[in-house]
Amino acid sequence: MIEWYKKVVFENYANFRGRARRSEYWYFRLASTIIFLLFVVLGVIIYAATDNGPLALGLAYGLLMLYALGTMVPSLAVSVRRMHDIGKSGWTILVAMIPLVGPIWILVLLFTEGDSGENYYGNDPKNEIEEINEIGNVELQ
Repeated sequence: MIEWYKKVVFENYANFRGRARRSEYWYFRLASTIIFLLFVVLGVIIYAATDNGPLALGLAYGLLMLYALGTMVPSLAVSVRRMHDIGKSGWTILVAMIPLVGPIWILVLLFTEGDSGENYYGNDPKNEIEEINEIGNVELQ
C-alpha cells in the first residue's frame, strides 16, 4: 500500500496521461483515508491534552487542510488515469457533480475492471506488470 501511495503522490504527482489499475487507485484512497483519520485522532489528542481546545482544534484542522491541498492534484490525476483504464475520458469525473446519481455511477466505474489490452489511452498496466514479472523469472532461471 505504501509503495502505491508513493507511486501516485511522488512519481505521478500530476500525470494525467496513461492508465491506472484499480489497485493503484484504491490503495491510494485507502492510504489517504488512514492519513486523514490520523489527523483527526491527532486533533482529538491535542484537544484533550491542552487547556486551549479551540486553538488546538484549529491547528489540527489547519494541518488536515494542508494535507488535503497537497494531495488534491495527485487525487485528481489518479482518478483521471482510472477513468482512462476503463476507456472513458478523464472529464467523466465531472459526472460526480450530478446530485445522487453522479457519485454512484462514478463509484461503479471506479470498481469496474479496466480494458484488457491497449486502448486509446495506452497499454494495459496489468499486462505491463505481468511482462516485467515474466522477464524477471526468465533472468532468474
